[in-house]
Amino acid sequence: MTTLARIIGLILLSLFITLTSCSSDDNEFVVLPEPSDTMTATELSTYFESVVETENVPGFAVTIVKNDAIVFQDGFGFADAQNQKAYTNQTQNGIGSLSKTFVGAATAKAMEQGYFTLETPINEVLPVEIVNLQRPEAVILVKHLVTHTSGIVDNPTNYVVGNYSVLPGQDLSGEGADILLNGLGLEVSNPVPLADYLGEYFLEEGVFYGDDTYINVEPGSTWSYSNVATSLMGFVIESAAEQSFDEYVNEHILMPLQMNTSTFNVLEVDFNRMAIPYIDKSRLLPFYGNHGYPEGSMHTTNEDLGNYLLDMTRGIKGQSATLFAPSYYELLFTEQLPDGVVPNAFAENHGLYWYAKNGKWMHGGNSLGVSSQMEIARDGSFGFVITSNIDGTFVENEGKWEAVKQKIQEGIQAFLRDN
Repeated sequence: MTTLARIIGLILLSLFITLTSCSSDDNEFVVLPEPSDTMTATELSTYFESVVETENVPGFAVTIVKNDAIVFQDGFGFADAQNQKAYTNQTQNGIGSLSKTFVGAATAKAMEQGYFTLETPINEVLPVEIVNLQRPEAVILVKHLVTHTSGIVDNPTNYVVGNYSVLPGQDLSGEGADILLNGLGLEVSNPVPLADYLGEYFLEEGVFYGDDTYINVEPGSTWSYSNVATSLMGFVIESAAEQSFDEYVNEHILMPLQMNTSTFNVLEVDFNRMAIPYIDKSRLLPFYGNHGYPEGSMHTTNEDLGNYLLDMTRGIKGQSATLFAPSYYELLFTEQLPDGVVPNAFAENHGLYWYAKNGKWMHGGNSLGVSSQMEIARDGSFGFVITSNIDGTFVENEGKWEAVKQKIQEGIQAFLRDN
């Protein structure tokens, strides 16, 4: 049984920011084989298989795009380690906060349809008025939500317990279920409607209503990563389109890209195809839902994400109109903030949820038992995506995921160099 002290040691309230620390379970230094001087697809697959083995992780999948084509796409390790079920291109996996890039795409689509602009005050769209209780005169624009500068922040005390729930109908006798139910205090339930979830934060009768949902800043002046604000952006789209956010994304983003096994609605997921989320390879977690789902509940496959990645690389170059006119792809990847607003340690600037850093646009994701990363060259010449059922949210695993991600990226870089 995991002790309460160990559970309290989880940094679950920084699901959205990948920190670095060493795994307390690492008792010896493991040396991985270096990528070869000339990396073929076969050699890259062998290298990734060695990462799974030597790092003792469950599984992951990788897609690499270069020059308008998918040049590598494969899965490694296990979606279900206990039953030796392979992690494949068709394995469904949550992608955590990488989901936010789909909110960005939906925002661009809604703008093209004339529902609002980046300069539209959100209270002109929403059915209820949002007031920053620490700065009541503040006017929050759409632009502020999509760049994390709205002044709406996540409250560490209630974010996890208020946002996640363990899905019913599962075996909840294991250690992972005990951690979620008794350690974190999650309930067993299906996700509630997005409006109900947000009402707990923004309506006076809400359980989490209060000034700790805000900071006293002028919107646009201060960057503070906010899952709740992203969920609110999903509701802005939902309110404007008069259609649930998941249905809107399905119609306007997923279907045009033939992402046929992807969804924001966890109740539509085929759990026989899902990768089991793991704390580590021997401790699995039950499947869970996300009440504020736009911020982190896209469930998808490596195959589907390859379609998305390929379209984004083409869109950056002005060569796609699959989702919207080329000017809206340009908007997705246009720096929106003055220099210095985003902390330099995190990124250089901000598009519509995408971050500009080191010559690339990128976004990662960490949630309970899942991690992901997508990066695209700023000129659209290449890109890659990683999905996994490797945990990066528990204190003991933050360093582990960073180390595994680094090894995967080294292989990707070698392959791109040689192909």
